[in-house]
Amino acid sequence: MAVTIKDVAKKANVSPSTVSRVISHSPRISEQTKRNVRRVMEELGTI
Repeated sequence: MAVTIKDVAKKANVSPSTVSRVISHSPRISEQTKRNVRRVMEELGTI
């Protein structure tokens, strides 16, 4: 089963829109949040 943005958001304790912004490299997201979301994405095997 494919991992969704909602799955990543739940595990990273952020909103799905935050995950989307991290994926699109938005400057509105802090570096700490970006690192956290990317770490969760790696753990779930999405990147």
